[in-house]
Amino acid sequence: MLELKRLKFIDKPFLLALLTLIGFGMIVLLSASTGISDNPYYYVEKQIMVALIGLFFAILIIRFDYNQFKRYSLAIYGIAVLALILVLVFGHEIRGTTGWIGLGPLPPVQPAEFTKVLLILAFANFLDKRKGELNTLGDMMPCFLFMGLPFILIMLQPDLGTALVYIAITFVMMFVAGANPKILLGIIAAALSVTALALFLHFQLGMPLPLDDYQLKRLIVFVDPYNDGQGGRGAGWNTIQSLVAIGSGGLTGKGLFNGTQVQLNFLPEHHTDFIYAVIGEELGFVGAVFVIFLYGVLILRAIYISYNAREMYGTLLVLGITAMWLFHIFENIGMSIGVMPITGIPLPFLSYGGSSMLTNMLAVGIILGINVRGRKIVF
Repeated sequence: MLELKRLKFIDKPFLLALLTLIGFGMIVLLSASTGISDNPYYYVEKQIMVALIGLFFAILIIRFDYNQFKRYSLAIYGIAVLALILVLVFGHEIRGTTGWIGLGPLPPVQPAEFTKVLLILAFANFLDKRKGELNTLGDMMPCFLFMGLPFILIMLQPDLGTALVYIAITFVMMFVAGANPKILLGIIAAALSVTALALFLHFQLGMPLPLDDYQLKRLIVFVDPYNDGQGGRGAGWNTIQSLVAIGSGGLTGKGLFNGTQVQLNFLPEHHTDFIYAVIGEELGFVGAVFVIFLYGVLILRAIYISYNAREMYGTLLVLGITAMWLFHIFENIGMSIGVMPITGIPLPFLSYGGSSMLTNMLAVGIILGINVRGRKIVF
């Protein structure tokens, strides 16, 4: 267990940025969710409750020696894979994805969110045993197989956004573990080429792909959202409304509770996937940049914590979580401003969602646990 005297070493800029993000997110969520429920505080109350539960578990994790996770990495991996199998068997569909599973009277949870952290814990130990030995494609194959199984299970839901997060985590952690960067870049280039060819063959020749048509259209329609076959009222609708919301916000925005795209519900999913568009419309360029600044502080301090970790296992854990957050931030903000396809992944600590908030708070606990053990106490 953690000695209390070590808590003085907790990274204060990281913690301040985190708490500011969560508090700011609650205010924006209150504005975003006012018109979609009879109780204007419904979503905020649930988000606060989950954040507090997450904080409780984060504190427990901070006090727990993270190196103990190495002893149970195989069991952790097994739990992650089993959870993804169970959701395919017993899960129910929401917005075209069979990624949710009910827990009796409790709200449904999304196992794919929690498995991100579980796989990072397991994969970090898997790579730690192979650091410096990932020089050839043959050396890397066990790593791809390790992460390939949960990737396939996610694609069967199908949940393209989460699958892409898994890919980002895999490549970043392998790079940190010393994998040959030329081979990693070659694999990425080849995968992008194959994806482009597969999309071309699907839309031109009807070749089947393991995604629904609306998901496939979202991959390409962001380039020209009005060219969706319905004049912008089909797959391009979300992108168009998000761009209108952000563009109309100007420098300082229309003010909280005053965004027309948000309050009149023209912008779909504005309390979840498109929370950044709410910020752009109601708080303008200033609010949008402020959020990016907070994320920048959070990410940079996480990288600093990883640099000061006592061993490679801790470094891999922190940078795996950082890769997860970075991809979420880049993709979510990118789809809101029309430069990335819509994949439906949330913006960390801002988007409404119990599974996402709880997962991110558990990740915070892991990072701060590594942080407070990364320095020697000087008496």
